[in-house]
Amino acid sequence: MIELCGKATTEPTKTELPRVLIIKGEVPAHQLAAIYEPIIGLVLQGGKTISIGTQVIHLEAPSYFVIPTEMPATGFVRQGENGLPYLSVGIQLDQTVLLDLLNDIPPNNINLRNGSSEFSACPATPGFLESCLRMLRLLKTPEHIPALAPVYEREILYHALIGPDGWRLRQLFQSRDKESSIHQTIQWVRQNFINSFEIEQLADRACMGITTFHRQFKSITGLSPIQFQKQLRLLEARKLLMFSGYSVTDAALDVGYESVSQFSREYSRFFGASPAKDAKDLRDLVM
Repeated sequence: MIELCGKATTEPTKTELPRVLIIKGEVPAHQLAAIYEPIIGLVLQGGKTISIGTQVIHLEAPSYFVIPTEMPATGFVRQGENGLPYLSVGIQLDQTVLLDLLNDIPPNNINLRNGSSEFSACPATPGFLESCLRMLRLLKTPEHIPALAPVYEREILYHALIGPDGWRLRQLFQSRDKESSIHQTIQWVRQNFINSFEIEQLADRACMGITTFHRQFKSITGLSPIQFQKQLRLLEARKLLMFSGYSVTDAALDVGYESVSQFSREYSRFFGASPAKDAKDLRDLVM
C-alpha cells in the first residue's frame, strides 16, 4: 500500500479512485486545524493525533479513525521510524453508499457502543487492510476502477461498520434511526454558524427533547452544539485573517462575534496564540 501511494503530497491528493485521498510527509499543523469532512482515515506510516473538543485520538500505523460528519478538529502528524514519512489514506464517506450497505447488514452485525462515546483509534484488522489493498491496487489497472471500486468501497465500509467505531456511522446515517435527524441539524449549524441560536431551537429542529438532543449531538460530534459553533467560527476567522487580509476586528464581526475581546480570548485559547500573531506566523510559514 505504501508503494501504491507514491504520488501523495502534503496536501490531500486525489486519486483516480472515487472518494480516495492520499497524503504524505510533513503536513503542517495549521492545515490539520480544519473542518473535517466525513471520512475514514487509515494511517499507514508514522502517527497522527487528532483533538475533537476535549477528546484526543492518538493513532499509530496501522490504525484508522472515523469522522462521521462535518466537524471541527485540530491535529498534527508524526513521521515514521528511520526518517520514513507520515502516510495515510482517506476514504470519503458517501451517505448513499452507507445507507445502501446498512440496509444489507443485519443490525446485530454492527458493533454496538460499548458504553463510551469517546472517539478511538481503531486497529486496522487484516480484513480491513486487505480490502484497502484491493482498492489501491486498482491504481495499476484503472480500466477496472468503474466495475470494482464500488465493490471494494463497500467492503472497506463494512469492516469499518463492524469495527469499534461502527456504531457512529450507523447512528448517524441509518435512516430508520431517529438520530438521522441529528445529521440534518449538524448540516444546519454548519451552514448558519454565524447566526445566534438557542439549544431549544436545534432540539425542535431535530424533533427531540433538549436533554436527548444535547446528549446525542455530543455523542456523535464530541462537542456540544455551542462548542461546535464556536470552533466553526474560529476556524473561519483564521482563514479570513490568513488568506483574506482581514483585521482582527473585521474577522471577529464577520464570523458572528459581538465582542472582539471575547473573540481574541477564545482564539488564543484554541490556537495557542493571539489572532494577529497566529496569522502572521502562518503567513511567514507558507511564504
